[in-house]
Amino acid sequence: MPMVERIVVVGNGMVGHKFLEALRARTQDFHLTVIAEEPRLAYDRVRLSEFFSEPRPNLSLGSYEQYAEWGVHIIHARATAIDRGQRLVRTTHQDIPYDILVLATGPYPFVPPIEGRDLEGCFTYRTLEDLTRIEAWAKHSQKGVVIGGGLLGLEAAGALLKLGLETHVVELAPRLMPMQLDELGAHLLKKKLEAMGIGVHLSKTTQRIRGRGGRVAALHFADGSSLEADLVIFSAGIRPRDELARSSGLEVGERGGIVIDEHCRTSDPHIYAIGDCALYQGRIYGLVGPGYEMARVLAEHLTGSTRTFTGADTSTKLKLLGVEVASFGDAFAQTAGAREILLYDLGKGVYKKLVISPDGRRLLGGILVGDTSDYPRLHNLFSNALELGNPEHLLIPPAQENPATRTTLPLTARVCQCENVTKGTIVEAIHLGARDIASLKKATKAGTGCGGCVGMMEDILKEELLKLGEKASDHLCEHFPYSRRQLFDIVRVKGYKTFDALLRDYGRGVGCEVCKPAVASILASFYNEHVLEDAHAPLQDTNDRFLANLQRDGTYSVVPRIPGGEITPEKLIALGQIAKKYGLYTKITGGQRVDLFGARLEQLPHIWADLIAAGFESGHAYGKAVRTVKSCVGDTWCRYGVQDSVGLAIRLENRYKGLRAPHKIKMGVSGCIRECAEARSKDVGVIATERGWNLYVGGNGGMKPRHAELLAADLDEETLVRYIDRFLMFYIRTADKLQRTSGWLEKLDGGIEYLREVIVEDKLGLAAELEAQMARHIETYRCEWKATLEDPNKLKHFRHFVNSDAPDDNIVMVPQRGQHRPAYDFERDTLPLPLATEAEP
Repeated sequence: MPMVERIVVVGNGMVGHKFLEALRARTQDFHLTVIAEEPRLAYDRVRLSEFFSEPRPNLSLGSYEQYAEWGVHIIHARATAIDRGQRLVRTTHQDIPYDILVLATGPYPFVPPIEGRDLEGCFTYRTLEDLTRIEAWAKHSQKGVVIGGGLLGLEAAGALLKLGLETHVVELAPRLMPMQLDELGAHLLKKKLEAMGIGVHLSKTTQRIRGRGGRVAALHFADGSSLEADLVIFSAGIRPRDELARSSGLEVGERGGIVIDEHCRTSDPHIYAIGDCALYQGRIYGLVGPGYEMARVLAEHLTGSTRTFTGADTSTKLKLLGVEVASFGDAFAQTAGAREILLYDLGKGVYKKLVISPDGRRLLGGILVGDTSDYPRLHNLFSNALELGNPEHLLIPPAQENPATRTTLPLTARVCQCENVTKGTIVEAIHLGARDIASLKKATKAGTGCGGCVGMMEDILKEELLKLGEKASDHLCEHFPYSRRQLFDIVRVKGYKTFDALLRDYGRGVGCEVCKPAVASILASFYNEHVLEDAHAPLQDTNDRFLANLQRDGTYSVVPRIPGGEITPEKLIALGQIAKKYGLYTKITGGQRVDLFGARLEQLPHIWADLIAAGFESGHAYGKAVRTVKSCVGDTWCRYGVQDSVGLAIRLENRYKGLRAPHKIKMGVSGCIRECAEARSKDVGVIATERGWNLYVGGNGGMKPRHAELLAADLDEETLVRYIDRFLMFYIRTADKLQRTSGWLEKLDGGIEYLREVIVEDKLGLAAELEAQMARHIETYRCEWKATLEDPNKLKHFRHFVNSDAPDDNIVMVPQRGQHRPAYDFERDTLPLPLATEAEP
């Protein structure tokens, strides 16, 4: 019986993990050993910046149990040498024999040889350990600078922004993302970043980093200028980790990288290389998609396939700090005779460029900034070399275009670039029983990489189910075989007042984190009962359960309502006194309110007792509810104002305060067309005219920015309020779970024209009912915190310990930017992924 060949993989990043997964999917042969330098299994570096999100995601790609099932032996150590003669990989503790060696060592971050690069406060942005150190340092910093304005540099800038630092990006080139964007696209991106408060410094060569007491103090540039900083992140590109190959005599490129052939084989027939350490035809790809393709090709090669690696698509679609960016194909029109079609709308923040073949029949590439919704369709036209009809309609589709035609692609069209999944594979999975995106991901792996193809997957699913005479499931979750809209109608018609009764009659099981808050929101919109009543409290998420926003450090923020942003000096003084009394960090929010951070759980009732005594009430910043109505100063003070925007904003906020909805709702009122309240980025926006008020709906300044659309113009206040009543209640009645008004309006059949027929013309005959629902809400409104303070049973929620009112003495506060915030405790705070120690074979 022949011996089982031994494969040793050096490196357990995304590509190394993908190779193991692809190989085990094809065969159980081979004895597999992985040498992992990091003290954990592979994790998703594409989503690395989500480390700073709340709740912190689990980025793991695999588990120790899974590796045990695969028969993979893991050694957490650093490989130090390769003995090609004896076929051994050496670590600091042992020698590991191999028959086949796979190098998946990836890249390392390039740190330019700048004086001062070794000062405390200088970091790279590559591993979870890097991010943990950055987060800890940021707690004692005010200003952070990223050196490098490429993809990863802007990700790092987003991380610093999340950490609350004044953020700057320094780029050597004259534009951001020079490898992906042209001048117009980069200019628009720069404008968007600057609008977020990020300083962008182009054509800057950093000559020296000056220190103070061994810590970063400032950057000095070749043009004589300088920039103060407490924290510096180097993101100036990557270099292949080829030191093992180089020291063992394998062929490497002139500028680095382990030379491979189309089978991913190096100059030694027993050694292969994949991912960002591998150099194929003089190129290091630097993207996960090509690395995954190498991993699949190698797994197939080792099991007898003749498929080869011939290069990979380097198209990029991502969201940087909430700004959508995409680049694909010949984005810079380098093909001889290529034509360019441009759409540039600075007002909407959208830039689109398509590169067309000289005869106008093929899409060669493109750049999208601000709106990448058409990327799946465009990329498929490009990658499958489909013949074009009217190229101009790719940027501005004809009004009668049916969205379903976007999925009219051949079965060979590649939908998921990361996992190399074709439309045919997805269609086959649907015909075999997949009926939602989750099951499609599980069956095909599509959508599990960058996620950019999920929209196209949804279109294909709807198209195929339509062919099969079925409809894509819109069930709330596995416990309710109904959509949110259907459950809303069931509650309305049947009069259910509790989750348990609804679940008993129309659901199954015990419920989950999806259906419980959704049903709680429906019940609140009908009956407006206190969310901490015994029947409702178990349904709430963390924020609603404690009537405060949970922060990353475990403390809570307190946001009292300040309607329209108008506040008396006495109330301002009260806020300051309360913040000082409880040692809270204070900040003005984007909605013209004051946010008080750092409150401990047991402090919340005491803080709110003081706030209510000073005349404040709950601001509902913790709930999926109406949050704020932002306003400019209007004609009260502004020489351009034509209406009293402040007065209207106060009346609207007091009318709709506490209204629960599928998602949070923000409003804005501007006193003239100069739009200082940014009303058109809100769910409901009102702009004054000389003849009345214009009403805009469906805006969103969040993850997918969208301008609100005009619903009605030149309204008197009574009519305006009546239309807003109807709009809000119609949205609450018909939207899906956790769906913002922007996404709801985009998917509404007939769009704004249909909505206008329903709200203004009362096409469905619902106007009176919707207005009555709003009237019931207004009549039953009560400040949730005031009601909580009056109920001893509700106050029991705010104890750290079940049997004691004592506080948690483990929380320590430290000064931060002249205020206070919790300290970072290295002993207590842990990484989100499991650590492991070096294991002996």
